[in-house]
Amino acid sequence: MTVASPCINICRMNADTGLCEGCFRSLDEIASWSRHGDGEKRRILDAVAQRRAALGVTSDAAPLAPTEQP
Repeated sequence: MTVASPCINICRMNADTGLCEGCFRSLDEIASWSRHGDGEKRRILDAVAQRRAALGVTSDAAPLAPTEQP
C-alpha cells in the first residue's frame, strides 16, 4: 500500500516558515516525495502533523490569510 501525498492543491510557499501553506511540507520534502518509501513518507507526515499543531492549524484546510484592519 502506498502512502498518499498530503497535497491539497494549495501550493504556495510561506516565506516565514519555508513550508507550503497547503500541505506544510518543505520544498525538499515535496520534491523528493515520489522517491521515498512508505516509511520515510510516514515520517514526513508525522513531521507535518507536528508542524500543523505547532502553528495551531486544526483542520485540513490551509490557514486563512490575515484580514486587513481598517
